[in-house]
Amino acid sequence: MAGQTITLYNGQHEQTTDALVKAFEQQTGVRVKVRNDDEDVLAQQIEQEGSHSPADVFFTENTPPLARLEEKGLLSPVQRTTLSQVPSQYDAASGDWVGVSARVSVLVYNTTDLTPAQLPKSVLDLADPKWKGKLDIAPSETDFAPIVTSIAQDKGDAAAVSWLKALKANAGSHQDPDNETLVANVNKGVTELGVINHYYWYRLRDEVGQKGLHSALAYFAGGDDGYLLDVSGAGVLKSSTHQAAAQAFVAFLVSQAGEQVLTKSDSWEYPVGSGVTNPTLPPLDSLHPRQFDLSQIGDGTKAVTLLQQAGLL
Repeated sequence: MAGQTITLYNGQHEQTTDALVKAFEQQTGVRVKVRNDDEDVLAQQIEQEGSHSPADVFFTENTPPLARLEEKGLLSPVQRTTLSQVPSQYDAASGDWVGVSARVSVLVYNTTDLTPAQLPKSVLDLADPKWKGKLDIAPSETDFAPIVTSIAQDKGDAAAVSWLKALKANAGSHQDPDNETLVANVNKGVTELGVINHYYWYRLRDEVGQKGLHSALAYFAGGDDGYLLDVSGAGVLKSSTHQAAAQAFVAFLVSQAGEQVLTKSDSWEYPVGSGVTNPTLPPLDSLHPRQFDLSQIGDGTKAVTLLQQAGLL
């Protein structure tokens, strides 16, 4: 394998992937050519390229793009020894892709404007008109889609659309293009609260320092529709002409060495492979997210449809 070059289509955060790639190259002698883009854009490109795709591995921030390729039969089964390093709830039931890291959806709030006692216990409560002009949303973010799917599966599609329309009304002009903007707005007091994945707040804390921090995180009630674990994953393309090297890269991602790279990076994600933990975060087993099978999220098309019906996409 040493001396080979594989192509990675990367939808994960670039800084995290760069650190993982560097460590893998040093360990194996395999060179990794990285193409960075939005994970949905990359998934669409792989579909269009079909059996001629130059991609060997697809690494995503969320599972729906992997599920799309899985459904179309474009992924090779991940090696069993690799899958065995990760609890099965973080992998595809088919074994076509493996979970690498996890984030939890949380509420971020401005600590000057709100106290913990004033915070909603459920994501559904954000539809209350009392949050009009105070709520910030980033509906086009891929992290938001699983919450929409969760509500639709629990309450029905009509209820999910009604909830989304209420959020749109409450947010008004505060519909941000990404979670980085959302968390910055809440921290500055432009808005008072919003839903994000936890790591955006930790990265903001690194950026502004303790003196510049005017926000905090809070969890919804255990099992709430908005309290989810989102998983980053990776899979090998069936069309890859470097199957062994591609499988080795995916195996590295969930190995102790790979997960330690993740833990020591500034990604602030939870490693899910090889029993590695991130001591700088609340323990993963101390969280109480909704028990939501990753297969229930599917390829993300339902969430997109509902967001479009609500006028948020």
